[in-house]
Order: sequence, then C-alpha cells, then structure tokens
Amino acid sequence: MLLFCVIYAKWLKAVDFSILQRYSILKTIFYHASKTLNMPDLFASKPSKDNSYSASDIEVLEGLEPVRKRPGMYIGGTDDRAMHHLVGEVLDNSMDEAVAGHADWIEISLDANNAITIKDNGRGIPVDEHPKYPGKSALEVILTMLHSGGKFSNKSYQTSGGLHGVGISVVNALSDDMWIEVARDKKLYKQSFSRGLPTTKLEKLGATNNRRGTTVYFHPDADIFGSKARFKPSWLYQMARSKAYLYSGVEIRWKCDPALIPDDAKIKAKEIFKFPNGLMDFLEASLHDRKTIIEKPFHGKAKLADNEGRVEFAVAWPTGGEGFSHSYCNTIPTINGGTHESGLRTALSRSLRAYGEMTGQKKASIITADDIMNGAAILLSVFIKDPQFQGQTKEKLVNTSVTRWVDNAIKDHFDHWLSSDPESSNTLLQAIIERAEERQRRKNDKDQARKSATRKLSLPGKLADCSRRNAEGTELFIVEGDSAGGSAKQGRARETQAILPLRGKILNVVSATSDKIRANREIQDLIQALGCGTGKDFDLEKLRYERIIVMTDADVDGAHIAALLITFFYTQMKPMIEAGHLFIAQPPLYRLVSGNESAYAKDDEHKDELMETVFKGKKNVTMSRFKGLGEMPAAQLKETTMNPKTRTLLRVTLPDAIAVLGLTSEIADDDVRETVGGQAEIDDLVERLMGKNAEPRFRFIQDNAEFAQDIDV
Repeated sequence: MLLFCVIYAKWLKAVDFSILQRYSILKTIFYHASKTLNMPDLFASKPSKDNSYSASDIEVLEGLEPVRKRPGMYIGGTDDRAMHHLVGEVLDNSMDEAVAGHADWIEISLDANNAITIKDNGRGIPVDEHPKYPGKSALEVILTMLHSGGKFSNKSYQTSGGLHGVGISVVNALSDDMWIEVARDKKLYKQSFSRGLPTTKLEKLGATNNRRGTTVYFHPDADIFGSKARFKPSWLYQMARSKAYLYSGVEIRWKCDPALIPDDAKIKAKEIFKFPNGLMDFLEASLHDRKTIIEKPFHGKAKLADNEGRVEFAVAWPTGGEGFSHSYCNTIPTINGGTHESGLRTALSRSLRAYGEMTGQKKASIITADDIMNGAAILLSVFIKDPQFQGQTKEKLVNTSVTRWVDNAIKDHFDHWLSSDPESSNTLLQAIIERAEERQRRKNDKDQARKSATRKLSLPGKLADCSRRNAEGTELFIVEGDSAGGSAKQGRARETQAILPLRGKILNVVSATSDKIRANREIQDLIQALGCGTGKDFDLEKLRYERIIVMTDADVDGAHIAALLITFFYTQMKPMIEAGHLFIAQPPLYRLVSGNESAYAKDDEHKDELMETVFKGKKNVTMSRFKGLGEMPAAQLKETTMNPKTRTLLRVTLPDAIAVLGLTSEIADDDVRETVGGQAEIDDLVERLMGKNAEPRFRFIQDNAEFAQDIDV
C-alpha cells in the first residue's frame, strides 16, 4: 500500500501547497495518519551505515540562502499570514520614514497579478556606493544582505520598527520578481531582483524634479508560498487602515484592482486613510457606539523619561461584553504584549488605588491590575529608540526599562485625569471595586470546588495531586504511562505540580461515538482531574490547574499521543486553548557528555549544532539517546522538562491572523473576520485528518508522499 502511495504521488501534479508547506504539514500530522491506516512511519529513520561526521557534512549558507531554506524563522511560516507579513515588512519601512518626519504619505497597491507596490515620499534608500563593499550600491547591500540597514543606531531614525536589518532583504529572498525605484537628489534610479539576487545593475533613469522617495514592487515566490497563494484585499485594506491610526501625521492611500474585490465586499478599490486624532479615532471606531461606565475615555500622549521616546494611550471601560487590548511599538503590533503593557497595568492600578485611599474608599486596596484591565478597551502605542523584541516577527516587546518609563509617564496623567472629574472617577472606582469583589468571590468558590473535586476523584494510584489549594501557579503534567509517571512524581514540585499518567494512546474523539467517549476510562480520568467539564458544560472558571502540560516521549509514538490529546482538548475544551492554558513539554532526545561538560539536545539538528559549538574539538563525546521519559532519571527529567527555570514549553494556540497582521477584530469588517479567523478552516482540517473517513488522509499521503525522506519500505 505504501509503495503504491509513493508511486502514485510521483505523477500526481496538481498539488496546492509549496514544497516547504507539503513537507512541514506531512511531518506534523503523518503520525496519526500512519497509525490509522496501520502503515509504517514514513519518517522513521533507518540506522545509518556510515556514522562518520566530518567537516564535509557542515553546510554554510550564504547571502539570503538561510531565508529561503528556513522562511519560518523570519516570517513565521509559509501560509497566507506569512505571505501578508511581507507586506508589513515593506510598509513598516515607509512608516518609519513618516514617523521620523521625512514622509507624509504612503501608497499601497494590489495588482491583478498578485503583486504589491508600496510607495512613499520619504528620503529614498541611499544609492551611492557602500564604503565597505566597493562596486555595490547601498541599495543592493540592503536588498541582498541580512543585517544591513540604517536602523542599528539613532543617526538616521530616532525610533523605528526595524532593528535587525533583515526585513526588506527577506522580502527580496521570498519574491520571484522585485524592483525598487528611488527618487533621490532630483534623480531617479531603479534596480531589479529575484529570489534574493540582483538581476540588473543599478540604473540611472534620468532627472525627476518633483518626486522623491522609494517605490517597492514585489511578487511572492510560488516555490515558497504555493502556486495558488493570493493576497486578500480585505486583509491589506485593514492593515493599511490600522497603520494610519497609529501615526496621525501620515496619509495612507489604498488602491486595488477592482476585479479582485467581490461584489458584496465592504472595502473600496480606492480610499485614503488619515486620522488626525490617532488612537482616539481608533478607539471610537473599535467601540462601535458601545456604552461605557463613564462617558469620557482616558487618552493622551506623554514623553518618556530621559528623552527615550513617547507613549500614546486610549482606554475606555465598556459596561458589557468583552474588552480588548492592543499594543504597538514603533507602529509594530505586539500581539503578545510586553513590557510597555506591564507599565500601563502598573500605572493604572497604582493610581486608582491611591485615588481610592485619598477619597476614603478602603476597599480600593483589593484592586488589582486585572480588575482594571479585564473588560476594558485598551490601545497603547510607544515609540522608543532601541526596541528589543522576541524573535524576528516582533510579537512581544522585552525592554525591561520600558515598564518603568511607561508606568511613570502614564501614572502622572491618570492621577490628573482622576482628580479633574471626581464624579466620573468615583463611578469608575466603584465599578472596579465591584469587579474586584466579584473576583474574590469566584476565587473562593473555585477553591472550594477544587477541594470538593479532590475529595470526589476516584483515581487511586493515578493522579498525584499538588498540595496548593487554589489553581494559581499550579500545573498538571499528563504523562505517557506509569513508568514516566513514576519519574515525574519524583522530579515534581509537590506544592504546584500534579501528575496524571495515561495508559497508552487515548481514544481519537473525532472518530469515536459519544458512548465510546463516556466509556473510555483514560478520558474520564482526565475530565475528572481537570474538573471543568466538556463541550457545552465546559466552565473555564472551574479548571483546577493554571497550566495543562502534555509531556510525552520525544519520538513518533509520543507525538502521536500528543496529537490525540490536542485533538481531545480542541474538540471538547476549546476555550481552554483559547485562554492559553495548554502547553507541550519539550523533553530532550539526547544527552551529550565530555568530561565535566554535559548538554541536552532536543532533536538531531540540535545535537549537530551542539557538536559544532559546545563540543567542538572535544574528544570522547559520549552520546546517549533517551528511549522514553520513564528511563530518564528523575533529576534529569526535572532539570530538562519540569523545572520552570530551565525547561522549555510550547503554548498551544489557535491561528489568529487578525492579530498577526496588526489588525483588530473590533475594527475588522465582517468579510475580514470570516476570511482571517480561520475557525472553519481548522474544523475542516481536524475532521479530514482525524475523522472517521480515512480517504482524505490517504489522499493527503498520496499528494505528499514524494516529499518524504528516509522511507523505510
């Protein structure tokens, strides 16, 4: 059957994914597909007859080769969101020019052939010869070399979204056609590129007296993103509009080929975005006329201490429904927050408690930052000189000093805002106190429910519960088998870490009937231990642990068990994933020792990296491969996988393209929510790959088997 699958895939031409997508998706889900079809694992590596490891095995990637080899490291993947991230990289460069005061308009166009053109009236990319690379213009250096640009110091930009010098070069690497026009010093220049390499020399097109700035045209490479990948006009429209909100001094002009816009779409083929009131306009558009606790929002701008930058903020407190919080740094959306959000939280909570104390409200002392922030509508934007982000996709700001700067700047404004209108401030204070009291009541009820659940659990010898009474800071490790459970129990922190061993693979809940699910002991043990119910009866407030951690062996069987568990949580307890409570532990696969030096490797690639760094030149390197967590000594399991100070966890999340693209669901149009949200797409994928019908899985294998390596037939 497998041989037929491989041969059939050789001539199957109509494949919707790029090569990188096919291989990545296949490797992720094939564990379940192979088990369901009772087929051998395509990714099970055969022992190599030649165990030699020499200098000839070491590859050196030059220029932009690393980007094409591992695009996920630079743009987060090769899906639609990643492709749209390319637009963000170029648009951010133009926004940096605007924020620096050198441009006042930006134009973004989407052509019928799926090409993007972004134009601004800034200073234009320098085109003179680079002093370090004779014969190459600065333009060519910027477009073809990683970590090149004018944003490493504050000489050219006081604040900027770019700091790694990789943005536009990554766009070049992942485009099959790209050209840049620069109008500078009353002259027009042009150079073309493809897949990271220049295809023409820098051309001088002649004089241009009434033009300046940079024009960037690019077409995404189908070899990376797939032949059917297309930019979505609604996504780009929202991206352009959100950028205009973040800097009131810029006008963004949107253009799109009318043929690309559906008849029922709410977006226009041509529109100009300019918002003089910045975040305040953003907040009003996001609230959609929702009623608020007090009429007047808290908003304003402030300079940061020591001339380190500035902050803009807009906060309102709706009376009902969910709130939202969106933060930005140098116009870059920080979807995972960061130190600037921490500064805002601290400022609001300190100020409101102090106001309560000043007005004689003793209950104000119980107010926490969560009481103020939860349910609030919050927009926060900072502009700082040297931002430090987590990763190239810049989803979290990590400058520690920003917390103090933002805290001090906003607290002063909030103090004055509260004292300027006592009637509104007292109304807000009372509403927040009521939230705090409700939080305390829920906490007490939850603690009591947890105690009751512990007494009712009939899991003798299975659940080793933690001793802490409330859920805050607690963790439940779901482990594979009693052997691993024994090691985990010895290595855990008893106060906060609970262990639940499962016997083998749990039931595939997608293909099973409800009667089978109810009758399955492993699933029922898991449901009882979590205490929050399933399906329509699920209640996140009753979840007995703050983190649910799937800890399985670092092999194919372990990945299969993890896939089944994630499927169970997705179908039965989806709000738990959406709230960020589900994690995957990352146990090591190898332990390397040479003398007194030891290190752990999570996979073969990491092992090779350690051999070339930590153990380079060292002799007698002993390498041991862990067969399972049950064979790992408790001390090593604790050090590598369970200790919060030394371990690595992967948070399980659902795709949120709206946030990744810098949009907000509050201002997104209906068609954007439908195309970006991806909920139906996820449900369809889970059903096809985990459902009763094996044909979609078999078809997937047929379409992608030719891209598998190390096939054992």
